[in-house]
Amino acid sequence: MDESTNSTGAVIDLDLRSFEPPQPLLKTLEAVATLPAGATLRIHTRWRPALLYAELEKRGFIGTSKEQTDGSCITEIRRA
Repeated sequence: MDESTNSTGAVIDLDLRSFEPPQPLLKTLEAVATLPAGATLRIHTRWRPALLYAELEKRGFIGTSKEQTDGSCITEIRRA
């Protein structure tokens, strides 16, 4: 996990492209459980994490995804 900052707080990067399902989902949910207030979790996966959005909502988070030119996806997750 890498950490940087932006104008709204810490950005924590998590590259999950090398993991097989369900590991990206599980690792993301573990990371959001400890996400500091005001921070953003940015995950990089091989595909759009469709099953993740409902799980985030249940936990009080929102995620927005952008597909990359190589077909992978970067999703930014914040507290709702």
